[in-house]
Amino acid sequence: MNSIAYQDQILPIEQVFRDPVHDYIHVQHQVILDLINSREFQRLRRIKQLGTSSFTFHGAEHSRFTHSLGVYEIARRICDKFARSFATKVEDDGGWDDSERLVVLCAALLHDIGHGPYSHTFERIFETDHEAITVEIITSPETEVNQILKKIHFDFPEKVASVIQKTYPNPQVVQLISSQIDADRMDYLLRDAYFTGVNYGTFDLTRILRVMRPYKDGISFQVSGMHAVEDYVVSRYQMYMQVYFHPVSRSMEVILDHLLKRAKKLYEDPDFEMLGSVSLLAPFFRNDFTLKDYLKLDDGVLNTYFTQWREENDAILSDLATRFLDRHPFKSVAFNSETDLPVIGHLENLILEAGYDPVYYTAINNSYDLPYDFYRPEQINNRTQIELVEADGSLIELSKASPIVAALTGKVRGDERFYFPKEIIKPASISEVNLFEPLFNEFTKYIANGAIKNPTTLQEELD
Repeated sequence: MNSIAYQDQILPIEQVFRDPVHDYIHVQHQVILDLINSREFQRLRRIKQLGTSSFTFHGAEHSRFTHSLGVYEIARRICDKFARSFATKVEDDGGWDDSERLVVLCAALLHDIGHGPYSHTFERIFETDHEAITVEIITSPETEVNQILKKIHFDFPEKVASVIQKTYPNPQVVQLISSQIDADRMDYLLRDAYFTGVNYGTFDLTRILRVMRPYKDGISFQVSGMHAVEDYVVSRYQMYMQVYFHPVSRSMEVILDHLLKRAKKLYEDPDFEMLGSVSLLAPFFRNDFTLKDYLKLDDGVLNTYFTQWREENDAILSDLATRFLDRHPFKSVAFNSETDLPVIGHLENLILEAGYDPVYYTAINNSYDLPYDFYRPEQINNRTQIELVEADGSLIELSKASPIVAALTGKVRGDERFYFPKEIIKPASISEVNLFEPLFNEFTKYIANGAIKNPTTLQEELD
């Protein structure tokens, strides 16, 4: 086996991972097994795929590790199908060149390797970028991942990184990993639906893979499979509205955000000394972290600090840590920022009068998604549209063939919510009501059935 070039080394016995979504995940290449066993990839076992969503959907404990394996498996199946049915015969005929297989599989496996603990919240606080860090992990000579990829060729890490960066010259490869219907999205929809216990994200993966085919400028789908593709688009929309944008999950994210902000502020305060060490987070508080520092962090590290901060002398830090660990979410109401901002300002003042610092006990959270869009060349960050291929070989963009997708195309969906302590409208005890009953009554008159009342009426009341 040692005499065979590393990129051509096939495992003597195929390795498999038993998976609840794909049944078996098949590993045939030595390089893929080595990447899975690398230190950086194993770290993904300790990072939840859905962050704070497990506070709402208790089954959502799955990791970035399981998702990454799933993306790899879908990409592997696509490569097998393309090599079997659509292999290129002459140069530039739009067929599949199977020499691209290994770069596809490695990019699929490693596409999320740069995610940090509680990914998106952590990114906002410490101004990190998981895609940039993914590229750094792949290209840095300090990582095991880089050393493994270099065994294939000295420039192979850069090739894999360019797929992540969407600069790889073959659009088929890029679109398999990153497009409006790719291996990444297909796995996370099915996987997240399975672990959250909902049916919104389910769609016919087998049918979609069957009608998928390469063409010169990327990936297309046979028009006979249009209904499977439109079902995927609708499922993605429903998952965002019902799961990813769930108000309680966002509430816990708000608390996490404020908790980390408060800890950072206290660390920067020369007059405050934390009771315990924060050595693993210190480089991020100082904004001078290295890749080595980043790779030391996972969800467990942060949760350990949160447990430690319960006992801190700062009342806000201690309270926020307790709220997060014991799942005491903030309450929220939907509002319109174009008409209701005066009301929000008034509510913040009431919260301040009740003894809560609005900086740490209120938040405005926006969650919006564009379910589907067609290619718009005038936009900087345009999307690769989904193309259907007719029997004669001509292409038609999905929303032009599907009235269902047309109804979702180009329309941003989601909402804007104001978050605040639940105690303001539902005190924990009778004594608290007596303590700030006037404030309690004034606050609650602006809140009705989980949403801010008619803005015109509210403005009249404020006047």
